[in-house]
Amino acid sequence: MTTNFDTRLASYSSPVLSIFRIIFGVLFALHGSMKLFGWPLGASIPVGTWPGWWAGLIEFVTGVLIALGLFTRIAAFIASGHMAVAYFWMHWPPLEGPSGSFWPFDQQMGGNGGELAILYCFAFLLLATTGAGTLSVDGRRRAGITRTTAVRTSGPADRGGLLSRWRRR
Repeated sequence: MTTNFDTRLASYSSPVLSIFRIIFGVLFALHGSMKLFGWPLGASIPVGTWPGWWAGLIEFVTGVLIALGLFTRIAAFIASGHMAVAYFWMHWPPLEGPSGSFWPFDQQMGGNGGELAILYCFAFLLLATTGAGTLSVDGRRRAGITRTTAVRTSGPADRGGLLSRWRRR
């Protein structure tokens, strides 16, 4: 019975990955838009203010790219690193953050408030390793690219690496 259930759920993995990516990307972009534009909540941070405005810029740009599924792996990798820096710099007590608990839970409960940063960090790390899924710009671009076949008389075999020849259909 579990084999049937696993098989049935496995067929949904790529669309659900795409939904996961879109939701996390939009939420991350909204975090950035609050810092940059004061929308949908809060007040904007003055342009160029370190580190808040720059963090908002990273969050907005990478969030939009991730939501669209455009350059997803690199955008998610950057966003994951951004959230790791945010946690260690702003939340973890031994570093420059406010003195508080080791635990990353809500500050009202006695934690350091870094739970969301950790969740975003590992969600984006997951997207950096798994990719965007089928419902993405990256998925559409990948479907439109095919490898050319070249006739070689000598030399090493083509392994399809970064410098391989590609052409659009």
